[in-house]
Amino acid sequence: MDRIQQSLSRSRRGILGGLRGLFSKDKGVETADLEHLEEILLSSDVGLSVTLDLVNAVERVLKKEKNVQVHRVIEVLKEEMTRRLEEVSSEPNWNPGGTTVWLLLGMNGAGKTTTVAKLAHYHQQRGKRVMLACADTFRAAATEQLSVWAERLDVSVIRQGKGSDPAAVCHDAVQSALARDMDLLLIDTAGRMHTRGDLMEELAKIHRVVARGLEGAPHECLLVIDAPTGQNAISQAQRFSDGLGVTGICLTKLDGTAKGGVVLAIAGELRIPIQWVGIGEGLEHLEPFNAAAFIQALLEEGG
Repeated sequence: MDRIQQSLSRSRRGILGGLRGLFSKDKGVETADLEHLEEILLSSDVGLSVTLDLVNAVERVLKKEKNVQVHRVIEVLKEEMTRRLEEVSSEPNWNPGGTTVWLLLGMNGAGKTTTVAKLAHYHQQRGKRVMLACADTFRAAATEQLSVWAERLDVSVIRQGKGSDPAAVCHDAVQSALARDMDLLLIDTAGRMHTRGDLMEELAKIHRVVARGLEGAPHECLLVIDAPTGQNAISQAQRFSDGLGVTGICLTKLDGTAKGGVVLAIAGELRIPIQWVGIGEGLEHLEPFNAAAFIQALLEEGG
């Protein structure tokens, strides 16, 4: 909880600071203040549709109750935000009694490879046998980076030379993971623009190959998005989801942005659960997403 609090400090200052600056007056909150509330939420990248719903919820309280103060507004926002996130929350999918395969997707620079390493570390610490696969065969540096992480974590990594067929790498990785009775295979794919149809089709091919190699796989298609992209994350997630059926979001770099509200926009507009959040650079700085803890850290000071 302390780490979540620290990572959301910039986002929290933006929302709480705005609310307290707007509503810190003896007469309490009035309907005329709602336009400014809308501005505060939009500036935190909560998204237009979610913002309007939150403002409407506050307006309903203003009509029912007298002398509403800022703490009551924050209370209403916490309740509404938590409910919205919990509506689309889900636990990661596992293959009971067999090898589980998670496919990680995303744009260049979103932090996919580092997220793969953090996921591997997280599950290693909980007794899982983990294998990595590098399906980014366009950049030699990608293979090298994942190999360095694999060596540091003392896990196996399946890789081929630059220019190899990424789908062939994934086929080999699935077969190897099955043969060695691995609990979790994490596949790192090449970063790509969501607007490039040919590259998206290559991801679809990888998906098909993995599915043929193991029934029910991939058990998760996790889209890695860096939080500082804000509302641009929505269009990214939409295109990836349309083409590949994204099952969950890994939101990285939350500690470096004031746009933590994008979590609500993703959940509200796309109905895709946030499953993991990156809150720092260390291997241990990846947490399973918890809606109540996240909103508490976003709208409450202290631990």
